[in-house]
Amino acid sequence: MASWNSVPLQVTYEFLGWFAFLSWSISFYPQVILNFRRKSVVGLNFDFVLLNLTKHSSYLIYNASLYFSSAIQKQYFEKYGYGQMIPVAANDVAFSIHAVLLTAITLFQIAIYERGSQKVSKTAIAIVSVAWLTAAVCFFIALSNHSWLWLLSIFNSIQVLMTTVKYIPQASMNFVRKSTDGFSIGNILLDFSGGVANYGQMVVQSVDQDSWVNFYGNIGKVLLSLVSIFFDIIFIIQHYVLYPSKKSSKLVNSTEHEDQITQHLVRPSDQSPPENV
Repeated sequence: MASWNSVPLQVTYEFLGWFAFLSWSISFYPQVILNFRRKSVVGLNFDFVLLNLTKHSSYLIYNASLYFSSAIQKQYFEKYGYGQMIPVAANDVAFSIHAVLLTAITLFQIAIYERGSQKVSKTAIAIVSVAWLTAAVCFFIALSNHSWLWLLSIFNSIQVLMTTVKYIPQASMNFVRKSTDGFSIGNILLDFSGGVANYGQMVVQSVDQDSWVNFYGNIGKVLLSLVSIFFDIIFIIQHYVLYPSKKSSKLVNSTEHEDQITQHLVRPSDQSPPENV
């Protein structure tokens, strides 16, 4: 296994990694706190949360397995070379554990707080079901010849797919409602910062090793950063440029205003397919 050639670059790598961990981890709290204060999840797309749980669960399996399993690390070195570094850091594992926990808490809030006419769409349920069924089938395929690195690539692909798909329902809801009320922009700003730092961490490792193997050796981490940044920019534009006038300071205290918002929510995909892309 390769070692660091530059101490400053190693320090930078660790700093960017834990900065990404803090940014991404803290990004979950604004939405949780907003839900708690409002005692309502109206405006938060449930498909987004369900897809997010699948995404982070898949990412946790990938990160923890590659970071802790010597057998999987051996397969990685055999494929990419023993002179390479494992493309998963401790901060990646820590973030995944925290993300699964906080997403589960958000799902619990959906179950207990006011949610108006909103519910999880059949489309989201189908996507999640297919993802886990695929993972189960691949597990039994890998079990026969111990192709664990290949199996992890499947989980990595699932998390990339979920990362891409999960943002679409919320972006669509904001577009249809012409409002970002009920959706925390603090979450997005922190998510954006984490995505930039996460990508920067991989660049620093590649510069130190004079090799870009870690990019295609962990393409999921690269796409995670780039896709997150792309959609974060969309949400930032929606919140600050397209729909700033729709923000209302009376959202928490006015039941009448809450009812008006509820009436403009996106219908489930089985009732109105065009609105649940």
